[in-house]
Amino acid sequence: MSPLPKALPFWLSLCLPPLAVLGMLQGGWTIALLPLSTWWLFTLLDAITGRTTANPDPATPEAALTAYRAVTLVWFPIQFALLALMLWYVPQAPHLGTGEKIGLFFGMGVVSGTIGINYAHELMHQKSSLERRLADLLLASVLYSHFRSEHLRVHHIHVGTPRDPVTARYNEGFHRFFPRVLRQCPQSAWRAEAAMLARRGLPASHRSNPFWRYAALQAAFLALALTLGGWTGLGLFLVQAFTAIWQLELVNYIEHYGLTRRHLGEGKYEHVLPRHSWNADLKASNWLLINLQRHSDHHYKPDRRFPVLQTYSQDEAPQLPFGYPLMTMAAMVPPLWKRIMNRRVKAWRRQHYPDIADWHPYNKALNPVVG
Repeated sequence: MSPLPKALPFWLSLCLPPLAVLGMLQGGWTIALLPLSTWWLFTLLDAITGRTTANPDPATPEAALTAYRAVTLVWFPIQFALLALMLWYVPQAPHLGTGEKIGLFFGMGVVSGTIGINYAHELMHQKSSLERRLADLLLASVLYSHFRSEHLRVHHIHVGTPRDPVTARYNEGFHRFFPRVLRQCPQSAWRAEAAMLARRGLPASHRSNPFWRYAALQAAFLALALTLGGWTGLGLFLVQAFTAIWQLELVNYIEHYGLTRRHLGEGKYEHVLPRHSWNADLKASNWLLINLQRHSDHHYKPDRRFPVLQTYSQDEAPQLPFGYPLMTMAAMVPPLWKRIMNRRVKAWRRQHYPDIADWHPYNKALNPVVG
């Protein structure tokens, strides 16, 4: 089979913008189609299509991945055009009430968070300057540009340790996790970039600090929202941005919940292994999320492109019982989440670290600090 038919399921995200346009034009119940399709439709499709443990050849040449990569390259122009259209049309649409307008931009935020930030995540890991610039634009469109610095300079280095704000500690509910990361992640990202500049003998205020670029791009998107939609448009844009950030941090929360790396002493930790991320091999939600759920391999081999990410057995990496769409909804209800996940964390500890009898120091250590 040629690469194109194999890649087509990963293009399912392009079915979402037409749903946003339908909601704009029709209003009413059609506004719910975007969140329902990303959360419930793909949960249903996961139940139908099941799991896949098949692994592509990780040595597949770049040229054979073009049909897969293309969807991440074309997404920003599509998302930008949709967002601009909504900012111009929705604030002045006489057939849409205030609640409908907010609902539409909530749905847009689900798209720009579930798809846009996820594609930005794939793009920011690549060496191509074009791909990294597209990542910057996607992140700026939801006012979360620092995520690039935090993810590359902090998260991948310190995952599963006290120095990583987005490693959710055992028994930490999402409603405690979310405000904490909103506060701590920009600080840790800034410190990481300042430390890199300091190693080059440069001050944090130097023009090469990416935070200057982040600020300029975000200001440009705020100006665009105000120009196209006035003050109403600006407010709706902020609804979209906050929703996207919420979607991102829900995913961050479930990806490493309760998983820690062994402390080796003197501030050192064991190397990142597949067992330090929750894995999910549900077929349909991996189509939507371009294999983000093969997260164990992403952290083990961060330079692998999404089409060749590997999945692992239960012996090698902990497995989520359901895909991200359903697990993120469960995370919004902490008692339900803990009922599902805490016993799995305890089983993971017994399996991989049977010699650690007292986990209280680890739980306390993962009370995240910035530094």
